[in-house]
Amino acid sequence: MTVATPKRMSTRTDLLDGSRAIAREVAAPFAEAVDREGRFPAETIAAAREAGLLSALVPPELGGVGASMRDLAESCTIIGQACGSSAMVLAMHHIQVACIARHARGSAFFERYLRRIADEQLLLASVTSEVGVGGDTRSSICAVGREQGRFTLLKDATTISYGAHADDLLITARRAPDANASDQVLVLAQQGDFTLEGGGAWDTLGMRGTCSPPFKVHAAGPEEQIIPGSYADSSAESMVPYSHILWAALWLGIATDAVNRASAFVRAAARKNPGHVPPTATRLAEVSVMLQSLRSNVQSAATDFDALGDDRAPLQTMSWALRFNNLKIAASEATPAIVHQALQIIGIMGYKNNSPFSVGRQYRDALSGALMVGNERILAKSASMLLVAKGE
Repeated sequence: MTVATPKRMSTRTDLLDGSRAIAREVAAPFAEAVDREGRFPAETIAAAREAGLLSALVPPELGGVGASMRDLAESCTIIGQACGSSAMVLAMHHIQVACIARHARGSAFFERYLRRIADEQLLLASVTSEVGVGGDTRSSICAVGREQGRFTLLKDATTISYGAHADDLLITARRAPDANASDQVLVLAQQGDFTLEGGGAWDTLGMRGTCSPPFKVHAAGPEEQIIPGSYADSSAESMVPYSHILWAALWLGIATDAVNRASAFVRAAARKNPGHVPPTATRLAEVSVMLQSLRSNVQSAATDFDALGDDRAPLQTMSWALRFNNLKIAASEATPAIVHQALQIIGIMGYKNNSPFSVGRQYRDALSGALMVGNERILAKSASMLLVAKGE
């Protein structure tokens, strides 16, 4: 298949137009193969590089687009309609770039690195999971060793999404060997400075193209590659909001695709019997309400985040933490419910994998949402905050 090269983006309009072109011309045609073979969506990421999508969050003065959260969320929704795995890879990359662009601008090294992302379209992966911490990304066993201006670390990660396909890694670790488990920093490991040990098959129910097996990461490099400040701030002000909004946005894309297929199925039934409303039309109306609610939830969170501008203080409050937790839980539960409703509307033609109305891939991908930073863990944290958040 010949893949068209999207126009190189430089504005926010280009970002959305480019995302539509990538979704239509690349992600959608390859989505079934990516899912069936459980392989990295190489074609989509290559098209994203060509279009400059990987530097969407790099400030314009450093060669990027300087995209808003609302624009980036819409981009993830657009690509999520075509291929959930592709959208997840791009969303997770954007999350890492956000942490650098928002927390390391005072560093000459990271200023140069952001330019490299724009010039070379580097793909970043996240290493926050770890064996032995029970899924708590705000706790690390791995610690940074420092000597003569260089760092070393060894992290036993339970998953590294597309780690074998990324150019560079952004790793959470304790600040020092004698630091508390929650006293963490973010460390950039560049290609050539790290090795991945282990790996293995990524044979999962859904999100098969994210290719997220476990790895042991051995990394070393100059100390300047440690993002200044605390990961606690990076997490509250960037990692969490970008994760929960962009994940919810791509889940919205998956749900939208399923509803669009259900809508096409109902319209086809209506054409066969003019003048009569198919019985499934009522269920289609019901699921459209669910989809609109999910869309409003995502867009509202993205818009309100953008409205904060440079004021990050609110993001450190429990009210905003609860909002992001609630968005993640609501979106990850609503998406499979919407896809399930679409399947009920379509019936057996939605159940068949070789049908134009199939929602099998969408259903399986949607189920991953509740497991990405498990909803039970998030609910437990929200419960603790609600005990003391009165009046905030």
